[in-house]
Amino acid sequence: MTIHDTHPFAANGQPRRPLRRFRGRLPAPVTIWSAHTGRGPVGLTVSSMLVADGEPGEVVGLIDPASGLFDAVSASGRWAVSLLGYADRQLSDAMAGLAPAPGGSFRLATWRDTDWGPVLATSPGWLGARLLDQPVEVGWSMLLRGVVEQVEIDEEQAPVAYVRGRYREL
Repeated sequence: MTIHDTHPFAANGQPRRPLRRFRGRLPAPVTIWSAHTGRGPVGLTVSSMLVADGEPGEVVGLIDPASGLFDAVSASGRWAVSLLGYADRQLSDAMAGLAPAPGGSFRLATWRDTDWGPVLATSPGWLGARLLDQPVEVGWSMLLRGVVEQVEIDEEQAPVAYVRGRYREL
């Protein structure tokens, strides 16, 4: 993992692309997608995702194809999605590679082990998913599509959103 001294999506002094600026104005969920590997857990902060209700329900997300998470999900076919709360901002940044995480990002919080992957113990909610189709290249990302097999909600906690480069408490 690389810790950047600048934001990894900054445009290096040039104006950001209009589509990127448009996307930044859309309120986005703040989640951590995680999975098991033979070497331990892997995780990634993911905001480009959505959940489709139905029988069965599905979750889709855009994942960096160079990430350990993509490799783990491709190998195991399973992952967990934890919603984050406002207090989890530093964890979100660490999982995204924007903040230091001495000893690894999973040491910054308490996690519960599940069949799908580690789940943030203080999460406002989480789901477990099974890979439905082969990943598809979308822009600079890979689209993962999964069947939701497990859902748990904590009605007492509110999730956080991300808009225009800032975390927003809901």
